[in-house]
Amino acid sequence: MFDKSGQWIHLETFEDFDNGLSELIDLWSSTSKTATKAVKESALAYFKEDLEAAVLNWADNKAKSKKYVAIGAELAEFEEALKDGSSQKG
Repeated sequence: MFDKSGQWIHLETFEDFDNGLSELIDLWSSTSKTATKAVKESALAYFKEDLEAAVLNWADNKAKSKKYVAIGAELAEFEEALKDGSSQKG
């Protein structure tokens, strides 16, 4: 995800995405002062961008493509939970 200097580290392997999704969820759950809304939204946008690229990259490989689509489904569930949580606060 982000390195110590705050630069995004692009996700490339399935393991990167699997671990990255957990880190993304942890980031959104964090109450740390460094986990600002802007940082959280940036991480989500970068994650989605990298995932879209991976899905396109592996579109011709059914086995790998299925793995990335599964991560996408988990991400969609997470985004839905975020929407539900924000609508309940407002």
